[in-house]
Amino acid sequence: MTGALTTTTLKVTAVAGAAWLARRALRRRIRTSPLWPLPALETPISGYSPRRLLRALIVSRTEPADGVVQLTLEAGDLPAWTPGAHIDVVLPSGLTRQYSLCGDPARAGVYTIAVRLVDDGRGGSREVHEHLVEGAEVRIRPPRNRFELRPAPSYAFVAGGIGITPILPMLRAATTAGADWTLLYGGRSRASMPFLPELSAYGDRVTLVPEDEAGLPDLAAALSGVRPGTLVYCCGPEPLMAAVAEAAPDPAAVRLERFIATAPASAARPFTVTLERTGTTLTVPADTTTLAAVRAALPDTPYSCEQGFCGTCRHRVLAGEVDHRDTLLTDDERADSMLLCVSRAKEDHLVLDL
Repeated sequence: MTGALTTTTLKVTAVAGAAWLARRALRRRIRTSPLWPLPALETPISGYSPRRLLRALIVSRTEPADGVVQLTLEAGDLPAWTPGAHIDVVLPSGLTRQYSLCGDPARAGVYTIAVRLVDDGRGGSREVHEHLVEGAEVRIRPPRNRFELRPAPSYAFVAGGIGITPILPMLRAATTAGADWTLLYGGRSRASMPFLPELSAYGDRVTLVPEDEAGLPDLAAALSGVRPGTLVYCCGPEPLMAAVAEAAPDPAAVRLERFIATAPASAARPFTVTLERTGTTLTVPADTTTLAAVRAALPDTPYSCEQGFCGTCRHRVLAGEVDHRDTLLTDDERADSMLLCVSRAKEDHLVLDL
């Protein structure tokens, strides 16, 4: 009798212990991923997890122009990239900033970026200039490309200041492909315009317009003779890109690269958001972004630029009309998704696949 009781006691203890371990494992799993065991989100537009971080060594730091530093990064596991791509750089303070790759895609394991110091910016460029030195390690996220060079018989490139960075590898690619192309490159002065020695190799394909010598570029004259089928690529200050879009004979042929959010289409207003998978409804005040409200409930929600151009915080919208304020998504993408960092509800409520 005593033996039977002992056996029963041992069985009960074992079952209880297993249940306790299972509950502890479940709590840990939920804590690390609040959406588990619900289905995973669809693959991000970049094709990789936005949480993935790489480490690279700064092997070279130069100054190709006044107020500009050029950094060469090396690591054995750096993914391949194509002209027009940019990377996220996680700065020592934790700030994340996006910079176009301006080196040669054929150099495996090597990335090159160039950063202009912006005195009245948000602090990212100053941190790059003051703290990212040769020999330092930097954390980055793999390249994304929303400014891809599409095949075309001819191109008209327009760059303003540091906007030359994504254009430079495009010139190499277009030359290799045998395409006809021209570049109109403006800046405040020759001393402030990086990569002039590299560009001089292209001869009269390149037109330099330093403002202190020639004033502002005549975009109407430069683009009026663009032949049908020519793609127009522009990166630079917002006024320059707006002027290029207006001057181009075919607006559909214009490709723009922005690293700043456009002005909101309307004043912000409060609204509510239902997170379908968790069954939670949140209030988004007028002075709070959708991203901030969602992260208060789901702290692991990924994000990066907080300006509506990188795509890290893109999520599916299941119901409700969105006031899109990003500079990234196409019309087709906006039909069922939004960028949480800048976009809001057009009316009173949204339902997100979260």
